[in-house]
Amino acid sequence: MAVLVGKSAPDFKAAAVVNGVEIVNDFSLSQFKGEKYVLLFFYPKDFTFVCPTELHAFQEKLQQFRDRNVEVVAVSTDTEQSHWGWLQMSPEQGGIKGITYPLVADTNKSISFNYDVLAGQWFIDEDDQMQCE
Repeated sequence: MAVLVGKSAPDFKAAAVVNGVEIVNDFSLSQFKGEKYVLLFFYPKDFTFVCPTELHAFQEKLQQFRDRNVEVVAVSTDTEQSHWGWLQMSPEQGGIKGITYPLVADTNKSISFNYDVLAGQWFIDEDDQMQCE
């Protein structure tokens, strides 16, 4: 387990959905460096029944975070297209429509790896691909 307390946050560049509608291919953590604090959190999977509540709770408090110069950024291993699709569904349908902070797509799991949040058993195969047991 990596200890990240007191260290610089591992930077990344990945696709993300921002403002609930726009897909960008080069979202990076470093864009905030020296400008804002970042509350970076990971959630398990789009279209799950528990996560929408947590995602909406962050949205409800978003202005309070921004008033303190903090940006909220969420990460999961789903694709940016999956994030976008979930953002089109209303909360009544289990969606997250109305979320405006960035949802980052960690499809190659490198962000999750660098933050030591991957669960389960996994390994890198001979083709440099991550495999789960």
